[in-house]
Amino acid sequence: MIPGERTRFIAERARALGFDLCGVVSLGDATGAAEILAELRHLPEWLARGYAGEMKYLHDPRRADPRRVLEGAQSLIVVALNYNSPQPRSTELEARRNGEPPRGWISRYAWGDDYHEIIQQNLHALIAEMHAQIPEPFAARAYADTGPILERVVAKYAGLGWLGKNTCLIHPRLGSWLFLGVIVTTLALEPTLHPEESPPPDLCGSCTRCLDACPTQAFSAPYLLDARRCISYLTIELRGAIPERVRPQMGGAVIGCDICQDVCPWNRKAPVSALAAFQPRSAEEARNSTFETRLSQTHPSALQASNAELGNSNAEFRFSLFAPQLEWLASLAPVEFSAVFRHSAVKRAKWRGLVRNACVALGNSALRPSDTTYARVVGLLERLAVSDDALIADHAGWALARLRAGDNPLTGSA
Repeated sequence: MIPGERTRFIAERARALGFDLCGVVSLGDATGAAEILAELRHLPEWLARGYAGEMKYLHDPRRADPRRVLEGAQSLIVVALNYNSPQPRSTELEARRNGEPPRGWISRYAWGDDYHEIIQQNLHALIAEMHAQIPEPFAARAYADTGPILERVVAKYAGLGWLGKNTCLIHPRLGSWLFLGVIVTTLALEPTLHPEESPPPDLCGSCTRCLDACPTQAFSAPYLLDARRCISYLTIELRGAIPERVRPQMGGAVIGCDICQDVCPWNRKAPVSALAAFQPRSAEEARNSTFETRLSQTHPSALQASNAELGNSNAEFRFSLFAPQLEWLASLAPVEFSAVFRHSAVKRAKWRGLVRNACVALGNSALRPSDTTYARVVGLLERLAVSDDALIADHAGWALARLRAGDNPLTGSA
């Protein structure tokens, strides 16, 4: 096959494997490589400002030049997979009803199965088909947010969209609910965009909804994210204590944050994925969680009232990763965490990180002594506040003090 035929074959097989978009950037072409390198020249400055926080892996020098990822690299293949689902967005959730157990927010990308595993599996299947159909020997490496490649920059120069003010890749039809994967290969391929073509235009215009909606003001400027203030970073990548100054702004977030995407006009009509793997889990293991047993033993009337309020769907809703019950998350034991979040992107935060985050969310939950769940939550936080784990104890103590003082963002208290 000549390079153009190879590119068309790869795009066809990528679609057959379920990817929504596929594009190619040629590293052998001086123009293609130069454009990506020009975009990546800002990376060292961003790192020098400390915006990466504790994410040391972002300092890998190969990120500044994808040609260094694989010796003899000629091309980059980038794919995108839609993970949008029909559930309400974080900005559309109704306020907690009086007496209802407080619930948190897990980012849409982590509701279902681990996207890293799904995309990696499909990328390796694509490489296998390439080896089967292309007789020329070649090397290839696949990455799904797991290697020294800035996928969204590659996607931009492969023609898959533009980089929005919230730094996400935005496609004019699919919006930004996209998982990205990249294959670095020594094969010579025809680029999706020819040298005379420009990447898709930036259609953000004068809109600043994503910037204005960020609770922690994580954007230092349009297109410039300070990860140290980003709720996704704080709840997942940060391993130590969350700075107290930003805890009140985190609301009910326990894993990631979708706000800057939830308010984006380009996501208003974004299509919904039909893939069952990306729909919210109702963790089977969690139905047998010791949390349910503990609750039935210590507060049987509260459990019965909760069951009656939520109806027959209570078991499904209690343990769904869509708006999960914070008491459940905060009371998980390490072995339960491992069982519930097996093959889930949530495991990236680790057990102590999830419990830490759930404590902060409980502190922001607007519970009052008159709420039927108040005494139970306070009791849970009191137990966690004397935990042997200093990180958990610190955040539980903060949440406990916040609830007792009546401070929460929903009432306007600071």
